[in-house]
Amino acid sequence: MIRLQQLSKTFIKDGTRIEVLKGLDLEIRKGESLAVVGVSGSGKSTLIHILGTLDHPTSGTLLYDEKNVFEWPERKLAAFRNEKIGFVFQFHNLLPEFTSLENTMMPALIHGMAKGEARKRAEAILNDLGLRDRVTHKPGELSGGEQQRVAMARALIMEPEILLADEPTGNLDSETGARIGNILVQLNQSRQITLVVVTHNPLLAKQMSRSIGLKDGRIDFHE
Repeated sequence: MIRLQQLSKTFIKDGTRIEVLKGLDLEIRKGESLAVVGVSGSGKSTLIHILGTLDHPTSGTLLYDEKNVFEWPERKLAAFRNEKIGFVFQFHNLLPEFTSLENTMMPALIHGMAKGEARKRAEAILNDLGLRDRVTHKPGELSGGEQQRVAMARALIMEPEILLADEPTGNLDSETGARIGNILVQLNQSRQITLVVVTHNPLLAKQMSRSIGLKDGRIDFHE
């Protein structure tokens, strides 16, 4: 269970106080899929960065299984992030000099996993995502959809409990975007991964079990 309680985020820009998130209360159940929708500037990406512990709220709490993770020292928080949370972004952020296999293995190697085990896991995930014939290809040799699937494989290498996807189809054509959306749903259902997707894509949002809308930093609707 993920629980947000009166969570707010404020930025100071050129001396002006900008409230991006305003007193959010939200529960995300283990294993569910949630779409977060809203216009640009509504706070969607800020919310997903806080859910991923990449950013801290200004006030309020974020509870994972009733533990306030922002009370933890940074080292413990980083370990939690690496082990429990996978990230997929609109721009895949693959390292251009490394192959699909090497990019996928990277988080496991950073975590200290033995190279043989990391390779075995990476090969299995890439195979599951239909990339068996692309393991030795570098990002520049892959299509946009293939690059995004490698990014998804990298997000899954540590077998996370939570997958956070920020506009995962935003840089793809509609057909490829639909394919990526289907893979996300399959991962949520087959692995019981808690899935949170920020999207402008109404078709992807409808594939999630639940949606919330953000407007001016507040939750505008639940569906």
